[in-house]
Amino acid sequence: MDIGQKLPKIQENISLAGHTTFKIGGPARWFFIAKNTEEIKKAISMAKELNLDSFILGGGSNVLVSDKGFNGLIIKIKNSKFKIQNSKIIYAEAGMNLGKLVEYSVSKGLTGLEWAAGIPGTIGGAICGNTGAFGKSISEVVTEAQVLVCDKKNNIKVKKYNNKDCKFAYRDSIFKRNKNLIIVVAKIQLEKGDKEKSQQMISEYLGQRRESQPLEYPSAGSVFKNLKFEIENLKLLNKYPQLKRFSKHGMIPAGWLIEECGLAGKKIGSAMVSEKHANFIVNLGKAKAEDVVILISLIKQKIRNKFGIQLQEEIEYIGF
Repeated sequence: MDIGQKLPKIQENISLAGHTTFKIGGPARWFFIAKNTEEIKKAISMAKELNLDSFILGGGSNVLVSDKGFNGLIIKIKNSKFKIQNSKIIYAEAGMNLGKLVEYSVSKGLTGLEWAAGIPGTIGGAICGNTGAFGKSISEVVTEAQVLVCDKKNNIKVKKYNNKDCKFAYRDSIFKRNKNLIIVVAKIQLEKGDKEKSQQMISEYLGQRRESQPLEYPSAGSVFKNLKFEIENLKLLNKYPQLKRFSKHGMIPAGWLIEECGLAGKKIGSAMVSEKHANFIVNLGKAKAEDVVILISLIKQKIRNKFGIQLQEEIEYIGF
């Protein structure tokens, strides 16, 4: 079967490095840009019909693509329409840029998303990974998601998931765990705010990002999830009394653990653990996915040996 006939404008052997914030990765065997819900459904149906592996790609943040690429179909979502309803509710398609959503909400005098300023990616990806920063998360403002549900017979239906249905957890959701659920539209509930105050908040958040994150290099954002402050081993707490200061936030920063292992600045090839923020691995120019994987493995081993803690990746792997 000619895939081109089934899905016009499909492309072959497209480098994924240019479609990720890490700027790393080999080619996708097939690559399709879906500009609306119907095109997303058509691409998913075709992939299932032809028994092709598929992956929904948004802004390309929080992902690491194999050097070998992806031997299947990458569906890059570009559905980005949005509308406001009842003055405080925004309906945004999953492909809408998160930064643009922040700008739009503030322009309408709404508050609740200022913390997301400067975070790359799409609203769909943000919901999937329950993106958060500065003690806030997207799950606090998402009241509903319209989702494509694929059953075992390859039938695709649109179903509404309320906030509880999304099963949000720290950097997690039902969508991250079940790839047969694809977000196409999100309902965002915000509150009336003050434009000047919101702009000031955004300026402060962006300033903190510039000071604390290596924004001058390509990266995938935070590589590891922070840890919940659940330390039953009193010997560990006694050995590292600095951990007590994290108790009020309920999280131990993965970056702190990495620094304590002396890994800030560690390089493998052109991949480096950032000296500015140790939970970032940056691409110094010609990094390979293999370099990043080795660094990740080294970090997990060192922290496991020193603290007895098993770090979990926040990023997703494609093509491994």
